[in-house]
Amino acid sequence: MNAVFDGQVLRLDQPLALAPNTRVRITIEMIEQPLPHRTSFFQTARSLNLNAPADFATNVDAYLYGETSDDTA
Repeated sequence: MNAVFDGQVLRLDQPLALAPNTRVRITIEMIEQPLPHRTSFFQTARSLNLNAPADFATNVDAYLYGETSDDTA
């Protein structure tokens, strides 16, 4: 039987077939939670399949803000 502790009481995952006020003995065993799958920034960026000019990384400001290297001087 599995349950979740909400900070005050154990909430069972399923109903328990016991009469009210039945005394029981409970053994607590923590269940390891699997780590969430983490996607790297590179994997996310590649999955977007963005089309950009070959010089986008070099001239990102020009593409984003319309600035050229001559404008900043």
